[in-house]
Amino acid sequence: MPIPILMPALSPTMEVGTLAKWHVTEGDEVSSGDIIAEIETDKATMEVEAVDEGTIGSITIEEGTANVAVNSTIAVLLLEGEDKTALDSMDAAPAAAAKAPVGEEKPTATPSSEPAAAPKAANATNSNAPQSNTNGRIIASPLAKRIAKQKNIDLTAIKGSGPNGRIIKADLEGAPEGTAVSRSIGEIAQAAPVTGGHAISPVSDKEIFATYEEGTYDLVPLDNMRKVVAERLTVAKSTIPHFYLTIDCELDSLLDARKRLNAQAPTEGPNAFKISVNDFIIKAMGLALQQVPDANSTWSTQGILRHKRSDVSVAVAVEGGLFTPVIRHCELKTLSEISNEMKDLAFRARSKKLAPHEYTGGTTSISNLGMFGIKKFDAVINPPQSTILAVGAGERRPIIVGDKVEPRTVMSVTLSCDHRVVDGALGAELLGAFKGYIEDPVTMLV
Repeated sequence: MPIPILMPALSPTMEVGTLAKWHVTEGDEVSSGDIIAEIETDKATMEVEAVDEGTIGSITIEEGTANVAVNSTIAVLLLEGEDKTALDSMDAAPAAAAKAPVGEEKPTATPSSEPAAAPKAANATNSNAPQSNTNGRIIASPLAKRIAKQKNIDLTAIKGSGPNGRIIKADLEGAPEGTAVSRSIGEIAQAAPVTGGHAISPVSDKEIFATYEEGTYDLVPLDNMRKVVAERLTVAKSTIPHFYLTIDCELDSLLDARKRLNAQAPTEGPNAFKISVNDFIIKAMGLALQQVPDANSTWSTQGILRHKRSDVSVAVAVEGGLFTPVIRHCELKTLSEISNEMKDLAFRARSKKLAPHEYTGGTTSISNLGMFGIKKFDAVINPPQSTILAVGAGERRPIIVGDKVEPRTVMSVTLSCDHRVVDGALGAELLGAFKGYIEDPVTMLV
């Protein structure tokens, strides 16, 4: 039986990706471990390896195709002794349907400005709707999906005539073309929680385009990164009860310590380093989470996760979005180690060369816009984390010391908190610990 090659999920948040390049063609023989394709996600470009030996019998998704759903069939592998006639049997083979979710795709829907309809009763049925498996995904043959992709046919509107309601090629004859659309942020918002008994209804694309005169704008297609950023931030603001705490930190001692450390640092060789203010901030946050462990937590419906390590995600701006590479065990690493690791992660983030484990799993985040002259801002929490620290610019301000006014370098930081996990007093305690390390940086070295 031919084996479908599926679009892999290369990160926990990946739902779709771009099939950037094929390294094989139909008829090529492959062995386990051979590189067969490159997949571009919202975060990086990753290589896909063959997991079985055989011959590439069919390539169902052309290279350069965007918005390919995870677990959809991108190619079919013929095993030893099989030829292309075996591909024809995939449309009618009951075994193929029984092996769902192989090659299945999520149903698509057209966004609307109307509120989401109320769910039907549990025993309600629709005889015209296509059959789906227990995950609610459409069952269709790889050939049918390829045709639907090429003709932009919405498979949710097709009733399958194959085994167990499987959609096959014959079912697409006469189907209306141009009805399928990719999942939009409007659909995500429509799926958001209801407020006050009414579904949150976003402005529809139709209304948006009707608002602005044609020819007065350029339409820039959404890439995967921007779609994921939009989805995650919509989820964050819809499901996480944010509140914000701001504190001012004096930087003069830190700047003096940084100057002295960098003056003594080797400039060449494996031990070379140059410490930035941001490196001190990362270290201070890591130590503060250890000092206030209750704030180093994540909300779940089964309970609150108390993290043992301080794994700090740091926002890195890239074209079209941002990455949040993680510095793990910040509480244990030296400032020079944090500095060199951060430089490496930021460089590879901008080159989209980070592996998934390098930008997932942080216990808190830091977003620093001080280098852009931003004095103060409120950052959106990155789910499933419970806090994020927004860092403003260090600037000279008049500070009252005793009976005198003295100039000091002051930085304002704002902590966004998930109120389900971090209450006001706990957030204030965390900020106080952070401020202590920033204003007396020698304490970071003990």
